[in-house]
Amino acid sequence: MQSLPTHERSRAALDPAAASGWRDWFDTQRAAVDRLLSEHLKALAAKAAPHSRLMDAVSYSLLAGGKRLRPILVLECCRVCGGASAGAEPAALALELLHTFSLIHDDLPAMDDDDLRRGRPTNHKVFGEALAILAGDWLAAHAFGLLAAAPVPADVVPRLVAALADGSEAMIAGQAADIAGEERPPDGELVRYIHRHKTAALMETACRLGALCAGAGRPEQDALASFGRHIGLAFQIVDDLLDARGAEAEVGKRVGKDAAAAKQTWPAAFGVAESVAAAEREVAAAVAALVMFGPRAQRLRELAEYVLRREQ
Repeated sequence: MQSLPTHERSRAALDPAAASGWRDWFDTQRAAVDRLLSEHLKALAAKAAPHSRLMDAVSYSLLAGGKRLRPILVLECCRVCGGASAGAEPAALALELLHTFSLIHDDLPAMDDDDLRRGRPTNHKVFGEALAILAGDWLAAHAFGLLAAAPVPADVVPRLVAALADGSEAMIAGQAADIAGEERPPDGELVRYIHRHKTAALMETACRLGALCAGAGRPEQDALASFGRHIGLAFQIVDDLLDARGAEAEVGKRVGKDAAAAKQTWPAAFGVAESVAAAEREVAAAVAALVMFGPRAQRLRELAEYVLRREQ
C-alpha cells in the first residue's frame, strides 16, 4: 500500500537518524513485551489446564507477534508520568491478553469469519471453534487476575480493574455495533461509534493504565487518555484504508473483506481522501494532547506518527 500523505511532521519524524532511533526503541520495547508474555506463560505451563490443549491455543495467538502497541503504550505512559516500568508490567500484559482475546473472537465464523491473522491461520482454523472460544475466555479472565495482583498501592488496584472493565465493555459494544451495521448503507455516525468503542477505547485504556500505575494525577491521566483515544481513532481509520487498498502479503490478513461484508468503514462512509485527512487530524490531536509533558513524551509523538504511516 502506498504510504499515507504526510502532514506537518515533527522534527524527529523528518530526521532519518531520529527515525532510525525511534525504530530501534520500538523494536526493543516490542521484544521486551514478547519476552514478558513468554515468561508469564512458561510460569503457568505446569498448572494451567493440564487436561486439554487450551494453553496451546492461548500461546498460539498470544505469542504470534504483532505490534504490541497497547502494552508499549502502558509502559511508556507510565514512564512519561515518572513511574518505573516494572510496576506497569502486569497492566501491560493484562491489556495485551485482553486485546488477543478480542482478536480470537473477532476471527470466528460467527463474527468476521477470518482465516488469516498476522500472516498465519487464525486460532479456530488450527484448534477448532470451541477451543478458540475458550482460549479467548481464558485470556479475558486471566487479564483481570493479573491486574488484581499488580504491584501498586492497594487503592490503585480497583481503579486499574475499573479502567480495564470500562475499556473492555466499550470494545465489545463496538464489535456488536459493527456486526449490526453489516449490510446497512454507510452511516457516518455509526462508523464513528464503532471506531470510538471497538478500537479507540482500548488504546485510551492503555494510556490511562500506564498513568495510574505511575501514580499520576487526574490531569495527566486525562491528557494521556485523550492521546490514546485519538491515536486509536487514527489506527482504525488506517486499518480501514489498508483493508481497502493494501496487499494481503503486506498486511498479514485477508484484505477487501470489509467491502465484501458491507462493513461500516470510514472509506465507505466518507471516501478515501477524507479518510486520509481524518487520520491525519486524529494524529495531530493526539500530539496536541501531549503538550503538558514536553520532551518526555517524544516517543509517544513518534508512535503517533507510526500509527499514521504503518502498512500492517
